Amino acid sequence: MTNIDLGRPLQGDVVDLILDDHRRFEALLRDLRDSSQDRDAVRQAFAALHVAHAEAEEKHVYPKLKRRNAVDDEEADHGVEEHAEGNEALLKVLELKGTDTQAFEDAVEKLAELVNHHLTEEELTILNPAREEVGPQVRADLGALFVEERNAQIDADCGRIENVRRIVAEARREGLLDDDEEDGED
Repeated sequence: MTNIDLGRPLQGDVVDLILDDHRRFEALLRDLRDSSQDRDAVRQAFAALHVAHAEAEEKHVYPKLKRRNAVDDEEADHGVEEHAEGNEALLKVLELKGTDTQAFEDAVEKLAELVNHHLTEEELTILNPAREEVGPQVRADLGALFVEERNAQIDADCGRIENVRRIVAEARREGLLDDDEEDGED
C-alpha cells in the first residue's frame, strides 16, 4: 500500500472523476522524474492508481458508453489496448531495483509517453462523447460504480508487482500486446 494520497472520491460525474485521476497521473509522473522524490513510493502509488483506474474503466465505463452508443467498439477496445501497454511499461518500472539509474529514467520516460498519449486520446475520443451523449444522471451513476471499483482495487493493493505481472500476462494471452523485440518471439 502507498502513503501517497490517491484521493478517495465517493461519487461524482464519471467524466470529472476520470479527469481528476488523469491529473493525478500527470503529477505522479512528474514526481517519478524528480530525483529528489521518494521514487519507490511514487512508483507504488502510480501502480496502484494505474491498475485501479484501468480496471474500473474497463469493467464499468467503457461497456456502458458502448451500450449508450457514446463510443464505438473500436474506441473502447483501443482504450483497453492502451491500458495493457501502460501496464506493460509500468511493470518494467516496477521490476527495476534502483530508482537512480539511467534504466529507471528510460523506463519512466517510456511509461510517461504511453500514459500521456492515452490520457490525451481518451479525453478527446471517449470523455468528450460521454459528456455530449450521456445524461448527467447516467454519468453520476457511472461515477459511483467507477469509484467503488477504483477504491476497492486500491484497498486490495492492486498495484503490487505480482498483480501487475498477472495483468500483463493476461493481456498478452488475449493478444492485446505485441510481443516486443526483446522477447525474441513472433
